[in-house]
Amino acid sequence: MLSSCGYCSRSEARLWARGGRIKVRGQVVKAADEKFLPEEVTVDGEPLESPEGILILFHKPAGWVCSHDEREGQRVFDLLPARWLKRNPPVTTVGRLDKDATGALIVTDQGELVHRLTSPKHHVPKLYEVTVDRDLDPKLVAIFASGELRLEDEPKPCLPGKLELLSAREARLEIVEGKYHQVKRMFASQGWTVTRLHRSRFGEFELGDLPVGQWRKLAL
Repeated sequence: MLSSCGYCSRSEARLWARGGRIKVRGQVVKAADEKFLPEEVTVDGEPLESPEGILILFHKPAGWVCSHDEREGQRVFDLLPARWLKRNPPVTTVGRLDKDATGALIVTDQGELVHRLTSPKHHVPKLYEVTVDRDLDPKLVAIFASGELRLEDEPKPCLPGKLELLSAREARLEIVEGKYHQVKRMFASQGWTVTRLHRSRFGEFELGDLPVGQWRKLAL
């Protein structure tokens, strides 16, 4: 139980038990192989953190990568509790946001949920706020909604997207796919360069007023 929640290894759990750090219903555990309900267990006087699993909405700042590989740069996981990466399985991001992009990022250790939210057949909507390098053409609304817009090196066209022009160079785009750099590539295919990309909603999870670099836990 402690190992799966990222507290320690199985062998360390035995040492923690001998040291009196683990209690069940207020009583020190005598042996590490005894079985109890997670809600009955405390470590150093504190209840176990999210034994049922982790699911959070994180406001990703610019400059951080959605990767476990430290060679790719500053990882979003370095902004989260270190124990979460020690969980079994460790937390991961649901899909990715580009390094320079900001906004709503789902982080969880629930593999089934990751699959449900990223599987193309489920068509989970994502809402993006976009700034581009030159004035937008109203014709883009119909082009993005046509279901015929094709990205370079992609065999199939993008599914219809809902584009709303907010100002001369700002727009809001909702898509139900998650192709590699999709939003940037959609605009690039028509001659525009995205200079700012922010995801304000992922599926049913809306960022709202959540501060940059902060997260809130979601119900599993």
